[in-house]
Amino acid sequence: MGEILFLSHRIPFPPDRGDKIRSHHILKALARLAPVHVATFADDEQDRAYEADLADLAASYRLVERAKALPVAGVEALASRRPLSLSAFHERKLEAYVRELLAQRPIDVIYVFSGQMAQYVPQGFTGRVIADLVDVDSAKFEAYAAKGRGFRSWMEKREARLLRAEEARIAAAADVTLLISGAEAELLRSRLPDGPARATARVRAMGNGLDAAYFDPAAALPEPRMLAHEGPRIVFTGQMDYAPNIEAATRAIERIMPLVREMCPSASLHIVGRNPSSALAARSGRDGIMVWGRVDDIRPWLAAADMALVPLEIARGVQNKVLEAMAMALPVVLSPGAATGIDALDGKEFAVRESDAAIAQALLDLGRAPALAREMGQAARDWILANASWEAALARLPEYMGVMTESTTDAV
Repeated sequence: MGEILFLSHRIPFPPDRGDKIRSHHILKALARLAPVHVATFADDEQDRAYEADLADLAASYRLVERAKALPVAGVEALASRRPLSLSAFHERKLEAYVRELLAQRPIDVIYVFSGQMAQYVPQGFTGRVIADLVDVDSAKFEAYAAKGRGFRSWMEKREARLLRAEEARIAAAADVTLLISGAEAELLRSRLPDGPARATARVRAMGNGLDAAYFDPAAALPEPRMLAHEGPRIVFTGQMDYAPNIEAATRAIERIMPLVREMCPSASLHIVGRNPSSALAARSGRDGIMVWGRVDDIRPWLAAADMALVPLEIARGVQNKVLEAMAMALPVVLSPGAATGIDALDGKEFAVRESDAAIAQALLDLGRAPALAREMGQAARDWILANASWEAALARLPEYMGVMTESTTDAV
């Protein structure tokens, strides 16, 4: 094959959040196949600090600061009748880079990471297009709209409708459309319009992996600031300006922890992840709640915890926070949505509960039985070692890229 263009809505460095972890490992795998050129965005100066890492890996790149204000993107979206997600990630400098690159280099494959970046694939491109949507964004916005009200709900319904049409367009045009799990792949198929486009769309699942040698409890010392709190210490991790994470953290603070602390007043909840909202930050230091914000390394915080809590109500795809906690031998109590795509055994390798009361009871049960908690945590790590590696997750990537001739029937 010739060379590859990798389009990503965020720089794949550092691999410290769900989307960046996936894009980071995929980019490294692509670079082993052929020279890769990268067009991507930096959200802030912290992203810019990793430009040298991108330069070391890419044959060429264009890193553009994503500085468009949300109101400006909203006005553009309304005027153009396009999804806000596309307007927010539309940048002429990236368009120019892609146009010049395709004119000058033998680009055989364009790998689109996240649906917002499909707008940069020229209509006349004759090479192979791989569209990695990760999860079905339109369904996520439908869930947001159902919970909202007023103008915000109207905007989210609009976004869901327009994104659904864009996802159908992408699936019809791409040689392969990838989702993070079989459930997400089936969901996308079910939402494609009837007709030839649905019949010919090649929708496949390509899951996430995990570096279990890095996420190893033996390789991290527990965070002293967290150890200073009485136990049981419960941890929730994630990007804390992401709406589903904010909602889950709020649920844990307002609905789950009061039930836990009623029976176990020493229990504490530790929310760890960058950019916590002001509303979340204001809760820190009261009623057993600590909001720590961004940390350089999540492993010491997981090592200091007695258990992990993942009470997501809106969840799409496979949750890296669950895999990381399991790899660190933590017992995990999680919602059914957060467990989607992880074929571990409920009651053995994690505990899946739906209601606030059931989640609180599971946390209390694990807190009262340290031996049981350790047993579940070790079973979780054993499951990760046996089932979740990046090598296994990306095994079919060369085939999707056209490097190998397909000789087997694709399966989700």
